[in-house]
Amino acid sequence: MTTASFLIAVAAAGLMGFANQRGETCTVAAIKEFVTTGRASRFAALIEVSIWCCGGFIILNGLGWLATKPVDYEIGSLTVIGAVVFGIGAAVNRACIFGTVARLGSGEWAYIGTPPGFYLGTLAALYLPEPPTSTRASIVFAAANWQVAIVVVLVFIRVWSHKLAISQADRSVLQHVWSPHVATTIIGIAFLFAFAAAGNWTYTEVLVDLARHTNWTHRAELAYSPDSHLRLRLVLGVALLLGAVVGGLTARRIQLILPSVRDVGRRLAGGMLMGFGAALIPGGNTALALIGVPMLYPYAWLALAIICVTIYLFVRITGQTAR
Repeated sequence: MTTASFLIAVAAAGLMGFANQRGETCTVAAIKEFVTTGRASRFAALIEVSIWCCGGFIILNGLGWLATKPVDYEIGSLTVIGAVVFGIGAAVNRACIFGTVARLGSGEWAYIGTPPGFYLGTLAALYLPEPPTSTRASIVFAAANWQVAIVVVLVFIRVWSHKLAISQADRSVLQHVWSPHVATTIIGIAFLFAFAAAGNWTYTEVLVDLARHTNWTHRAELAYSPDSHLRLRLVLGVALLLGAVVGGLTARRIQLILPSVRDVGRRLAGGMLMGFGAALIPGGNTALALIGVPMLYPYAWLALAIICVTIYLFVRITGQTAR
């Protein structure tokens, strides 16, 4: 990896964290908004990020900049079980992976328990059989040149519409980034830059790689995930969190409130469930929304739908509508 690629990936990861925190993008928050108000604006923003990633993958592939192609997986019983477990974990945690990063950026220190919980859940799941990969080729890779050109135009129009909205609202860019739709557009574009520069990477992949490296049964797999690759993902993970913290500072959302042991324990338990479920699917909601769904992989569509339905049912049954 060149120095330029490394710097692009780090900057893109930091921008993702910043936009994520400012837009408060979270699957759990989106579903709670729908349950309490009947509005689906946050959910629509999450769908939009998948659409932009799909268009971005078409552009990158058309330009020959997609060195690493995402892997597809077969649908099985573990896909369904993993999605249900992940959904329950996200509801227990009161935030998905997107939301956890945003909450940490706001200084909600109870969520410090989520990453180690996710790591422990992933570590436990490494003893189970890995889901079989699929040999199907994504239709995203079959896009013709004229289709690539159309996608480029649509992306330009969408970004330009955001620019006009900012100008008409007479607000600064930092203030306007509070819009979930602007935030998800930035997240999608930044993720594509990071993907093109550093390959297949999401926040959860950092914890998955770390689990593989600390599990003696999987030490033989280091050829698949060498130490240099793990270090790169760790740096990108730190950049993502720092970006979220900067977002919290500029928005003046830092709370600096010490959490109770119970709150940290809840996030630890939620993280463990999400980590275990993500390993079975495989992939958490970030990987599904940013990679699997945009690539039109059936397993990702099914898993993300089950996750959303599970969170919805959990919220409805428990009456959990507060942050």
